[in-house]
Amino acid sequence: MSVPAPRRTAVSRPPARRPDARRDARRTVVAVAALCLVAATAAAAPPAPPEPTGCGDLVRGQLCLRGPVGADGTYTAAYRRLGAASGRDEIIVRLGYQRKNDRITAFPGWFGTRRTQGGAVVLSGRVEMLADECIRGVMERGETVYVTKWSCS
Repeated sequence: MSVPAPRRTAVSRPPARRPDARRDARRTVVAVAALCLVAATAAAAPPAPPEPTGCGDLVRGQLCLRGPVGADGTYTAAYRRLGAASGRDEIIVRLGYQRKNDRITAFPGWFGTRRTQGGAVVLSGRVEMLADECIRGVMERGETVYVTKWSCS
């Protein structure tokens, strides 16, 4: 009588580790939330100013300057472009102000240069004014300068 040869069996290994479904779901939720946040940030434009005084209507938009006319303080220049629907319609503008009194009109002071987002751009800065001075908003795009009407206290 013969004895059968012993059977060889595969080496017992732990089963291949499959990623935990909860961990996958968590990663997916985090990735989607991050993408939504990035998309919302990219799509969010600075809020367009709500029809403030000291505005000037331009052919394709509106330029406004807000602040405590006749006093030191923070002034805000805002430009809202009409009909800007997509990123290719965005433009780069320089925003600032100009002061005058009964003797002299000063050179423009600039708050900075920025590209519009969603058709709007807002820049601010501190301006020192005397009580007898008037102020107006100034915008420069390329070689063209746009201004608002003078605001006096």
